[in-house]
Amino acid sequence: MKIPFAALALACAPLTAMAQDVTVDAFGGPVTVAQSPETVVALDLAAIDTLHALGVPLDGVPNLTPPAFLASAFDGVPNVGTLFEPDFEALAVLGPDLIVAGGRSQPVVGALSELAPTLDMTIDGLDLVAEAKARTTAYGAIFDKTAEAEALNAALDAKIAQTQEAVSGKGSALILMANGGKLSAYGADSRFGWLHSVTGLPQAYADISVESHGQAVSFEFIAEVNPEWILVIDRLAAIGRAGEAAAATLDTPLLAQTTAGQRGQILYLDSAPLYLAAGGATALPHILDQLIDGFQATNGS
Repeated sequence: MKIPFAALALACAPLTAMAQDVTVDAFGGPVTVAQSPETVVALDLAAIDTLHALGVPLDGVPNLTPPAFLASAFDGVPNVGTLFEPDFEALAVLGPDLIVAGGRSQPVVGALSELAPTLDMTIDGLDLVAEAKARTTAYGAIFDKTAEAEALNAALDAKIAQTQEAVSGKGSALILMANGGKLSAYGADSRFGWLHSVTGLPQAYADISVESHGQAVSFEFIAEVNPEWILVIDRLAAIGRAGEAAAATLDTPLLAQTTAGQRGQILYLDSAPLYLAAGGATALPHILDQLIDGFQATNGS
């Protein structure tokens, strides 16, 4: 029995579409990959966040207890190793069409590329919002979800504008990370610098040294700077490790006497989306919402 040419062409059409390539922006520059991959593994939390927001199903994720805001993205998805050590045997059995890595899994991108097409979608934070939007656009192109990606980026732009309005004229801020009793400060050129540069929130101290782990500071330093706002990141809470909570660390008379302490303007940011998944499509708006809520709750006087 002969199959009509028209029917044969129709049956082959999806295969032709799947064979198309698309060039997207990745960490090291433009990369060409096959469009609409079927079996997808993601080993970066920001990528998992954005892919889930776009409605892209995943076939493999790292073995970890996800932060609450990412729980549904991990639900029922097989584990394929950790962020730092992928299970290459499990990946070989799975045979993914695409692996999305980056961030904490960036050092193994080369090894992963020998197993399957791998994208390094690291967001280094130097221009976090621009990088995050570029990643969203790239995923939209790869998975034929351009409209959804544009909608996410437009919503982020609107949220940023709302945040800028909320913080305007409310004073300066100091970003602090608490790590089991130790404190570090971060400035506009740091991994958390977008909290200043994107929102327009002035720095309370402009000469913080640029270090990957921040500048170690004392309570006396904070009291001398006397910030009007303190934005707090609790590292141990972000990674789910036991230790002294940030609120306990900052519960001192010196901080209570600062302008931020006296006005109740110490904001404890949700550390997991900020520290683990910065640039994710839901992580970013979540942090911006916290800033909006915190700054709108005061008149800044």
